[in-house]
Amino acid sequence: MPRVEVELSVAAPPGAAWEAVVDVESYPECMDSVEAVSVVARRGAGHRTTAWSVRLQGSVLRWTEDEVIDASARRFDFRQVSGDLGAFAGHWGVRPGPGGGSTVSLHVDFDIGIPLLADMLNPVAADALRENAAQMLAALQARLAAPGEDGAR
Repeated sequence: MPRVEVELSVAAPPGAAWEAVVDVESYPECMDSVEAVSVVARRGAGHRTTAWSVRLQGSVLRWTEDEVIDASARRFDFRQVSGDLGAFAGHWGVRPGPGGGSTVSLHVDFDIGIPLLADMLNPVAADALRENAAQMLAALQARLAAPGEDGAR
């Protein structure tokens, strides 16, 4: 299964960066490619199910994912339970970075779900997902740097 990994250093402290990462319902406000995210179920503080709609290379992908949130580790794992891709799973993480900042990471394993075209389409999809993930991280960085937002100095 192809894997996409993207990291970005941000000036915000880890706590503020984590709050921005875990607040997925706010993503459409700051990320151009994210059309909608909604929490459709909560099972305690560490488990939720979310529904996503994201534009990727001119198409709209929709899926529902289960998320396991570990606030103490500043990591949440996700796994598609239904949607447009054959498989979609990974995790977001925040760890301390240099100078009191943070490193935010997004790791995704995916399968487009069309075995006969996988060799041709997986590299294209990986490039598109990598670009989209980098844009998402840059949007979080901009949000954290904006005056009046969480994590602003």
